[in-house]
Amino acid sequence: MAETITRSRLEKILKSGYQAVTSECGPPRSSDPSHIIEKGEMIRNHVDSINITDNQTSVTRLCSLAACIHLKQLGVDPVLQMVVRDRNRIALQSDILGAASFGINNVLCLSGDHQSFGDNPQAQNVFDLDSMQLIQTVRHMRDEGKFLSGDVIKVPPNLFVGAAANPFGDPFKIRVPRLAKKVACGAEFIQTQCIYNLDKFEKWMEGVRERGLHEKVFIMAGITPLRSVGMARYLQKNVPGMDVPDALIERMKGVEKNQQAQEGINIAVESIQRLKEVKGVAGFHVMAIEWEEKVPEIVERSGLYPRPQID
Repeated sequence: MAETITRSRLEKILKSGYQAVTSECGPPRSSDPSHIIEKGEMIRNHVDSINITDNQTSVTRLCSLAACIHLKQLGVDPVLQMVVRDRNRIALQSDILGAASFGINNVLCLSGDHQSFGDNPQAQNVFDLDSMQLIQTVRHMRDEGKFLSGDVIKVPPNLFVGAAANPFGDPFKIRVPRLAKKVACGAEFIQTQCIYNLDKFEKWMEGVRERGLHEKVFIMAGITPLRSVGMARYLQKNVPGMDVPDALIERMKGVEKNQQAQEGINIAVESIQRLKEVKGVAGFHVMAIEWEEKVPEIVERSGLYPRPQID
């Protein structure tokens, strides 16, 4: 009898033609999982899946896999973020099997922030594989049913494979070709960097469509609400690959300080409403960093709620 393949909610939503909504949570710097459980409960009804970051900014936290398991036990569809900074190909393949054993069916393959940014700058980085090779590894394990060594996997892991894309990094002309490489490696969905420069993002999407990439991969536009003009300035000046237009900073400056957070939410909602109409945008990844309580409002006001019922 043929084995039934379980697919994630995220995969089902995207392949059914709906615009998907994902969000993300950062695990705590603690062995107490209540933090991640509370956040999962807060946003679960407004999103299709929740990403769990993997020691983001190279700071030691509860591991992504354990946090994903806690979400899975809530009945939430988790996206396991996996960076190649900390683990070699043995450990990466082992964690892929571990995720699959708990019915975690989404993985986002990433490089990871350099350890010099984190709490252990003296740590050895690994980078045995790069993020594109990790995409290939997950696809090889799933589709060929084999480890990188060539040995057969008795029950292969079934994972929907994602990657990140930054439409704004320099030089701009390589942004679409870089996406094409990730698609060629086997990425099935893409979550982008936070989008503030909508004109530039739409120009990137033109290039994506010219190469037909929007028909080969599901592209989810990254949205992060601004909490203040200070946050906007910081992102503009200090975060590589982030494009925050001066006009956006002027708009945030134009409202009272105690209204800036709400204005940031208004901008996020307007961005989603505009990008919903862009051909090739398959959904939205709402990254309300340590501000998850605002995700339901953003999703509702953007016309993305209620989420579709799907078997």
